[in-house]
Amino acid sequence: MKLTDIYAGQKRVLSFEIFPPKHDEELKNIDATLEILCDLKPAYISVTFGAGGSSNNNKTIALARKIKEQYGVEPVVHLTCLPYDKAEIDEFCRRIEDAGVENILALRGDKNPNFEPKDVFFHASELIEYIKPRTDLCIAAACYPENHPDSANTVDEMRNLKKKVDAGAQVLLSQLFFENKMFYDFVQNARIAGIDVPITPGIMPCLSAATIKRMVTTCGASLPERFERIIHRYEDNKEALFDAGLYYAVSQIIDLLTHDCDGIHLYTMNNPVAARRICDSIRNII
Repeated sequence: MKLTDIYAGQKRVLSFEIFPPKHDEELKNIDATLEILCDLKPAYISVTFGAGGSSNNNKTIALARKIKEQYGVEPVVHLTCLPYDKAEIDEFCRRIEDAGVENILALRGDKNPNFEPKDVFFHASELIEYIKPRTDLCIAAACYPENHPDSANTVDEMRNLKKKVDAGAQVLLSQLFFENKMFYDFVQNARIAGIDVPITPGIMPCLSAATIKRMVTTCGASLPERFERIIHRYEDNKEALFDAGLYYAVSQIIDLLTHDCDGIHLYTMNNPVAARRICDSIRNII
């Protein structure tokens, strides 16, 4: 099922993100994680894509096929473009469609010093524009409530986001954030800019101080004072930080749902325990 049909058929869409294990043996053992995640009845699960090299990307497609065929959940394959040329993108799309996958998340991808860019696709909007007329894939794109690190300002951010939608992006999934007002302001600006596709907030629970600090550095998300207090108070107590981080994520989600957002996209970090606890907490309100 395509994402457009999923969003048209559900008022609030719950979805997850996972990443393929690095080692083949771990890929064989991922069923324990998938069984729990799929039992939570997500509308779809997105699977991340490597920045260069066919091995990891083959795992992405294999994992997406497993999610659809063995667990009956719709997969969304991340597809980055910076280190690839048109022939490679054509091949990835062919393999994605051959696997029975109908949806992709089109991304520029992070710059990786180990893989030189091909200087063919510089932005996700260019990837979307290339793929749209050549495949039957439903295309989602990323958005950034606190602006992409490369954007000069909010006007620049909205202009670039509109390019993605005009090129063919039909759903937007947001980068993580920890202050809901930033998301509400972002959605309001997007609607003013004429962007009318579903915009789903991405939530990442704080499971460890190191993980959050790494993600914040990578994506440029800011930490509210109350969130920083949680990290400072509990960063030396893993169990306490895990619990406090989950409660913070749940409070974010409840607030987002009361503001009638299009759904929740949960960055699971392949941790089914955290995903189950969050979903159990919001089961009656989503």
